[in-house]
Amino acid sequence: MIRRNWSLFINNMCGIAGFYPCFDRDNSINVLRSMLTRIKHRGPDQSGILLTNEIGLGSVRLSILDLDNGRMPLSNQDASQWIVFNGEIFNHLELKKDLESKGHVFKTTTDTEVVLHLYEEYGVDSLNKLNGQFAIAIWDISKKELFLARDRVGIRPLFYSKVNNGIVFASEMKALFEHPSIEAQISPLALTQIFTFWTTLSPLTIFKDILEVQPGHYILANSNGINEVKYWELPLCKRHEYKNGTLKEAINEFKELFSDAVKIRLRADVTVGAYLSGGLDSSITTSFIKDNNQERLQTFSLGFTDKEFDESDFQNEAVEFFQTNHKSIKCENNDIAKIFSDIIWHLETPILRSSPSPMAMLSKLVRKNDIKVVITGEGADELLGGYNIFKEALIRQFWAKYPKSKYRPLLLKRLYPYMSQLNGARALNLFFSYKLTETDSLVYSHLLRWNNTSRIKKYFSEDVKTELNGYHPIDELESTLVEKFKDVDLLSRAQWLEIKLFMSGYLLSSQGDRMAMANSVEGRYPFLDHRVIEFCMKLPSSYKIRCLDEKVLLKKMMVGKLPETILNRPKQAYRAPTINNLNSTYFNNMLSEKQITSAGFFNYEMVEKLVLKMKSNNNISEVDKMAYMGILSTQILDDLFVKKHRADLKKSDLIDCKLILLN
Repeated sequence: MIRRNWSLFINNMCGIAGFYPCFDRDNSINVLRSMLTRIKHRGPDQSGILLTNEIGLGSVRLSILDLDNGRMPLSNQDASQWIVFNGEIFNHLELKKDLESKGHVFKTTTDTEVVLHLYEEYGVDSLNKLNGQFAIAIWDISKKELFLARDRVGIRPLFYSKVNNGIVFASEMKALFEHPSIEAQISPLALTQIFTFWTTLSPLTIFKDILEVQPGHYILANSNGINEVKYWELPLCKRHEYKNGTLKEAINEFKELFSDAVKIRLRADVTVGAYLSGGLDSSITTSFIKDNNQERLQTFSLGFTDKEFDESDFQNEAVEFFQTNHKSIKCENNDIAKIFSDIIWHLETPILRSSPSPMAMLSKLVRKNDIKVVITGEGADELLGGYNIFKEALIRQFWAKYPKSKYRPLLLKRLYPYMSQLNGARALNLFFSYKLTETDSLVYSHLLRWNNTSRIKKYFSEDVKTELNGYHPIDELESTLVEKFKDVDLLSRAQWLEIKLFMSGYLLSSQGDRMAMANSVEGRYPFLDHRVIEFCMKLPSSYKIRCLDEKVLLKKMMVGKLPETILNRPKQAYRAPTINNLNSTYFNNMLSEKQITSAGFFNYEMVEKLVLKMKSNNNISEVDKMAYMGILSTQILDDLFVKKHRADLKKSDLIDCKLILLN
């Protein structure tokens, strides 16, 4: 178990909310209490509210240490600025030392106060000094200005809506709906984006008039209006701009960066655990954790009773190799159905796969073992070419040079040995030849995936199709990439799309923050340290994929440091079974003619045929499964948020709420 006595480190596993400008005091207090109650799972131990004539700020906090001094909202020395903060600043010790040399005096040991003093010293430029994952709200009394900011890749969520020439914000959208001027309305335009990309195009969300603060952006709101500004962009190298040097030199530089990324993420006054999936990425993070600390590490893993999805054998081998104190949980197929409604409540979006549900079970296991912080391996696949979609794009590009070849498509069989329906060249050709020769497309790498996903839009109702009026999300996306993707190779374009859309919009939310924070657990991601990201995005493609071997740099780096069976095992993407409890009364109600017609998004006759097909369990395709999950989750979302068929949470449920009133 890794426990460090970092006396200057306090976790800020929190939820934040607020609005500018205020209305009358009593109503403002009541609204803020209701907003915070909705997100109290993000911080069940403590809450606080600041109210002035202009601003309402609130937070809920999961306390770890410094309970009284770490309370938010928190002010600077002269109380001219106030902050609520969700996240962790991993380099706050170094930042604090610099600030103290400039005369800043601190009254707490929190990284929250470091963020506030850093903003006082450097203004918006302070964001470039932060190494962490965060959502920040700071009120400047003298300027009468609200500052909102989100970390570079969107690990921590932050949503807002423009209301009455002002702004309402919160860590989760459900809190915004407690404001009297905001109602939940599902957007057909956002729905068609999700049924294409699995997520919306930032800053849109599934709900009308609700936006996210985009990753790597900040907002300034004052009497002059609301202005959003980009402070960081995911690097994208032209073909001639790749980092020079040998693979060995790149490995050494990466090792130094990644080791420090892990080291600073071990800073905690609580036990830090790790996910150990049996794959390469989690094994690497575990190895580097053990290099930084020799105490026995507590690790966690997720298995499935369905052998098609289970990786328990590899997990057990990794546990034996690293000698960790390990806990695991087995997910049975019907477990997913049992918690699915709660999962949608926390996700606040439709989903096309059941994958978030088991992740919620895993974070619950972590919390049951009194662990509040886990280190995970997210980001390695995106940054170093680990996903099959990257190799698939390269094979399709190679095949496109000779589209009538009988042999080139056979290379795709190596990527998906578990897909029995792709046994022969004819089957491979039928499945993978979509727009094969359109290699000039800016989004060539993802066209096949997005086309397969888009097939579920046939279930849309006529009203939705009319409202969309021929809108094509891919065309909108491509129009924004013309200049950005000039002279950028296929792999780099594919990585950029995967990171900006899928990782930021789906993975870090649906399988990251939301499932962890549902159980008050914080995930930390050393591969997503911005220094590691910037380094990896400047590497030549051959250091990532070589002859269809993925993550070349990582594998070369770990030779002799991991078991061969883990180091060289074929990539197995995390997947979970589709919901199998198709006779659930609740699910049947959600997919009934009454509910489908009432919501208005889908054609009931087509949905009915799909449900009967799913129940027959006969010739069910991946598109069928995605359609069923997408329709069901949309219906549940409508039921929970639009129709509000969920038990209300009592305002009295807020714990230890401190109220600060200023003129």
